[in-house]
Amino acid sequence: MKIFKALTIAGSDSGGGAGIQADLKTFQELGVYGMSALTAVTAQNTLGVQGVYPLEMEAVAQQLTSIGDDLQPAAVKTGMLFSADIIRIVAEKVKVYGWTNLVVDPVMVAKGGSKLLQQEAVQSLITSLLPLALVTTPNIPEAEILTGLTISSLHDREEAARRISAMGSRYVVMKGGHDSSSEGVIDLLFDGHEFLYLESKRVETRHTHGTGCTFSAAVTAELARGKAVPEAVRTAKAFIQAAIEDELGIGAGHGPTNHFAYQNRVRGEHHDTI
Repeated sequence: MKIFKALTIAGSDSGGGAGIQADLKTFQELGVYGMSALTAVTAQNTLGVQGVYPLEMEAVAQQLTSIGDDLQPAAVKTGMLFSADIIRIVAEKVKVYGWTNLVVDPVMVAKGGSKLLQQEAVQSLITSLLPLALVTTPNIPEAEILTGLTISSLHDREEAARRISAMGSRYVVMKGGHDSSSEGVIDLLFDGHEFLYLESKRVETRHTHGTGCTFSAAVTAELARGKAVPEAVRTAKAFIQAAIEDELGIGAGHGPTNHFAYQNRVRGEHHDTI
C-alpha cells in the first residue's frame, strides 16, 4: 500500500481548531500520513489567543532536519511562522531537501485579532518563502498586507493575486470569505495566466476558527496524493464547505470547523453532533 506523507510547519493551537492540530486532522481525513514541525505554542480557545510562545530557532531547524533525513514528505505546508528568523530557517530547509510541493498559508492574524506574525517577518515571507511556493493561500486581509493594496472589489483581488504571483508563487488562491459584499463566497485560483473562479454558498456562522489552516491543509494533502493544483483546490473547497456547514457548535466564541464533515458526507453519513 502506498503511503502518502505530508508535513505541516506551524504553531500549536491548544483549542484544537487551527494550526498543527487542524492540519493533522485534515491530513488524516484525506488519507494522508501527517508529520509536524512546531514553530510556536499558543494558549488559545474559541474566545481568543491568551499567549504565544515561539520555539527556539534550533528547535525548529532540528525538527525539519529529522523529518527531511528520514521521512521525506510528498507535500509541505506552512502556517504560523511567527518570525523572520524562523521563515529563513524554513526556506533554507525547503531548498536543502528539495520540497517542491510547498503550500504557503501566510498566517498573520488570529480570528480575534491577535498578531501571529511579527511585522518585520512579512518582508522575509515575501522574499524568502513565496519564491519557493507552489501555492499561496491568502485571505483578503493577508493579501492586503502582502501587496499593500486596499481590496474592496473582485478586480482588486485579481490584481492582488497577480502581484503575489509576481513574488514567485506559481499558483495563488485568493480566498473570498472576508468579502461580505457578495452573496456567495468566491475564491480565485490564479496560475500566473488565467483565473479560475470557485463559488460556494455563504454560511452565516461564528464557528469558522481554523478555516484557513484547514483549507490549505486539504490542498497539501491532495498534492501529496499526486493531484494537480486545480483538482486539489476544488477538493479543499468542498472539504472546508462541509466543515463549515456541518458545524460542531462548541465554544463560547469563534468555534472550530468540523473536520469530520467531509468524509461523513462521502460515506453518506450526517451527524448533528459529534
